[in-house]
Amino acid sequence: MSDIERLRQEADNLKNQIREARKQASDASLAEVVASVPAVQRITVRTRRTMRGHLAKIYAMHWSADSNECVTRREAAFGILTQQTRCMRFPCAPHGVMTCAYAPSGNLVASGGLDNVCSIYSLKTREGNVKVSRELSGHTGYLSCCRFLNDNEIITSSGDMTCGLWDIEKSTLVTQFANHTGDVMFLSIFPESRVFLSGACDASAKLWDIRDGQCKQTFTGHESDINAVTFFPSGQAFATGSDDATCRLFDIRADQELALYAHDQIICGITSVSFSKSGRLLFAGYDDFNANIWDSLKTERSVEWTATYKKKTNNTSHPMSIQCPDDTNSST
Repeated sequence: MSDIERLRQEADNLKNQIREARKQASDASLAEVVASVPAVQRITVRTRRTMRGHLAKIYAMHWSADSNECVTRREAAFGILTQQTRCMRFPCAPHGVMTCAYAPSGNLVASGGLDNVCSIYSLKTREGNVKVSRELSGHTGYLSCCRFLNDNEIITSSGDMTCGLWDIEKSTLVTQFANHTGDVMFLSIFPESRVFLSGACDASAKLWDIRDGQCKQTFTGHESDINAVTFFPSGQAFATGSDDATCRLFDIRADQELALYAHDQIICGITSVSFSKSGRLLFAGYDDFNANIWDSLKTERSVEWTATYKKKTNNTSHPMSIQCPDDTNSST
């Protein structure tokens, strides 16, 4: 037996030991625990406000910390910051924009995409105009997602299979997080701790420690690319959305999957996921331009949210990106 074969056999044995340890730790299923919990009643979804200003498809958006504003990005050269019915445009790179982020302080926004660069914009300039204050260059693939930790730190994910922690003031890469074997598509941070999640085209989600740059846990189960991840409000679990047409709930403490959200009529991939503030509802956006609202405990579909906007030229809706700032509102 060669050394490579011996190491592969050893790795398989370790994986089997991990599976057995997980089975022993799983003393009850989520369905058994929540059997006595009433199901969520039928939810009525209606448009509360339509924010206009873009002249093309919106590809990304992110809510501010106070949920009063959201920053959005379209494909070409302009971004729009919206607050109720107020719009503020600012220029961005003339490349395909894939992500945007709003700093918790409200002082900065960021964007990135096919130019492999994370551009930081200051909203609090003395001149009053919005302009690029920093450009963070270091990724060798497209920028798929970015999220601020504070006004001087931001985390990015990329098609080069890595994530990065950046010092914004110095415009330098502080830590590179490399363990995925496919494009990293999305990330989610938990503000109360120094950890973040990443989902990738290797069909795995990983939990990273920002302090030492190490991957602490790897979660598998999906059969295709993971396009979206989001922390449960408590920070002790998270949800994923995949091209395999399912959403899944993973428990970090139990180190395993708790629930599967799927339906026979759903055959397209998930592009975004977001929990309500309480965590009872899981919102998911799909490739068919529709959204579904799931009871996160009962794994039942509470609402099938059909897109109403159709573009006259080709009869397609805008790409479904969904985020929930609280228990009574969401945006697409």
